[in-house]
Amino acid sequence: MTIMRHDPNHQHCNHVDPGRELIHVDCASHIYPDGSVGIHEMCFHVMKDEIVALCGPNGSGKSTLIEHLNGLLLPSEGDIVINGRSIARGERADLWKEVGVVFQRSEDQLFAPTVLDDVMFGPLNLGLSPEEAKAEAMKALEAVGAADLVHKLPNYLSGGQKRLVSIAGILAMKPRIIALDEPTSDLDPVHSAMIERLIIEFKRRFGISVVIATHDLELAARIADRVCLVRNGAIYAEGSPREVFYDTALIEEAGLKLPDTVMTWLEYCRGIGMVSNEQPLTRTELVTLLEKSAGNGNGKSLG
Repeated sequence: MTIMRHDPNHQHCNHVDPGRELIHVDCASHIYPDGSVGIHEMCFHVMKDEIVALCGPNGSGKSTLIEHLNGLLLPSEGDIVINGRSIARGERADLWKEVGVVFQRSEDQLFAPTVLDDVMFGPLNLGLSPEEAKAEAMKALEAVGAADLVHKLPNYLSGGQKRLVSIAGILAMKPRIIALDEPTSDLDPVHSAMIERLIIEFKRRFGISVVIATHDLELAARIADRVCLVRNGAIYAEGSPREVFYDTALIEEAGLKLPDTVMTWLEYCRGIGMVSNEQPLTRTELVTLLEKSAGNGNGKSLG
């Protein structure tokens, strides 16, 4: 995959692979009631069996895009096609069955008296009987590691527990895509690691495509198949994590900071005057290359 810069003046966005596209955002714009621009001529797509990371500074349009993916917000212009159904043609009923959204603030999502009631809510609205809904809710809670919270009151859960329950509520509805807005923000390291493992499990175990809007570029580097850089309400560049995060000029232009692993490796190479074609993204990859470099006596080339 090569990095693509999108022309902000085009009228339509080309389909990348219509046979595999689950979501196609076609030059969509959204103007809020106060006149502020949420997204502007946005081009975006999600394929089967992929994890896509939306990365950009505050106010860039990441959250607004997320809220368009299941009809929470509707575009002022352009179109959004979800699994072949066009919002512009009025085919937006029940999009929440196709795309589940996990909000950044779990408090915006949890409302029922108990955790079980909350997670059952979606399956009940899908038409399942109470017994069937309870069974699906328990499966989802077990899948996210929160079955022990079943009788708890959501208001008294920790931030990490609330995020797990919110995710379980979406998973119980068995959507084809799950979109998460800042899924690890304000979480302790233990719950952040749990959420990261769950995102990977969505794809590998459940066959669910995932969209994450995140400031955590380390997370995006570790788990994303594709990274989209968002600025001024539009995606202007995308590519694989290695392509995007090792383009230092591109990251600076996006108003972002290089992932720590990438920065450490580049500074190390500069410090010893080493030329390397290697591009580590994870701590394990970095340690392996540092050990290799040390074993070579800090040679001037590696890879």
